[in-house]
Amino acid sequence: MREFFIECDKAPRLNEMAEFFSATAAGRSGAPTKMPRVDPRLFQGDVSLESFAKVHRQIWGRFNPHFFCSIPYSLEEEVRLGDALLRYGCAIGQDDSPAQFYVLGGAEGTLARTLAKLGNGYIQTLSCSPNKENEESFFLHGRPAHATFFLGPFHHLTRNRMVTTPKLRRFSDGFDIILEDTTFQMYSPNRSAQIGFVNRHLKDDGVFLFLEKFRQTDPDEYVRRELQKDHGYKSRFFSAGEIDRKNDVILKQMNINETTLDNMSSTLSAYFKYGCVTWNCGNFYTLAASNSADNLRRLLSAMAPPCIPNEYIYIEAPDSLPGLAFELPPFRRLGSHHNE
Repeated sequence: MREFFIECDKAPRLNEMAEFFSATAAGRSGAPTKMPRVDPRLFQGDVSLESFAKVHRQIWGRFNPHFFCSIPYSLEEEVRLGDALLRYGCAIGQDDSPAQFYVLGGAEGTLARTLAKLGNGYIQTLSCSPNKENEESFFLHGRPAHATFFLGPFHHLTRNRMVTTPKLRRFSDGFDIILEDTTFQMYSPNRSAQIGFVNRHLKDDGVFLFLEKFRQTDPDEYVRRELQKDHGYKSRFFSAGEIDRKNDVILKQMNINETTLDNMSSTLSAYFKYGCVTWNCGNFYTLAASNSADNLRRLLSAMAPPCIPNEYIYIEAPDSLPGLAFELPPFRRLGSHHNE
């Protein structure tokens, strides 16, 4: 793994991009002209989604506004995914053996803290970030029960560190859920090594989720979707100059480290038997993979339908991935309760 660690230490996220993420996480730059808000119409009156969104909003950090204004309807998707993870975690968690969730990236860990708060002890979460500013935001609203923060990049969270660090030892038996939140694309296109390293922390029947931006096989199609994102959504929150600046500082470098959906599917098939697309927005996708068809179906069945306007959707979720196909369950009905 030595070469992998060197690759990660030299990655753009920890070098060329470091100042951008530090300043944005601290609130010194990158703030939108107005705060993002969930579009309640997309929840179609679903009380569970609305309740999760309310608690989620109360504990935002300084980076959240920038992120949710940068990816169209990512706020609604985080609420939708969070609601499903809450249902899943409370169903499998017990007082003496709570569900263990790891959000790899996720800046200040707002999703993880919301799950820990609403889980009432049935869910314990771990978040990580290399930015001290994100750690400060993690504790901005007090020291959360059942939620832990690791200050450091994901590749520093080794098995040995997990076992020997008191606050991390509770997670040493592995995670039921791991969510990679737009992180690998900031390091390199080496998904095989990245997934292989993190997968060591996943339980044998756990579910690995990936929120990533993917290259398209047709470069013109990729650009078209980017223009839709920038001019149809981001322009509501950022000036043209700010959008151009981020494209130059972050996105051009990040694009080099993206992979295609087909390549990702091929990589996942080396580690998992089952997988699918659970959400799509332009060039962004959320994928889910597991070696337990039952647990993957259970999580998918807990998800509400995607809360996003049709014009941003290019794959109807849930959708199969090549080499990882299995019988896809329908998403839950809007308005169904946690105990259904």
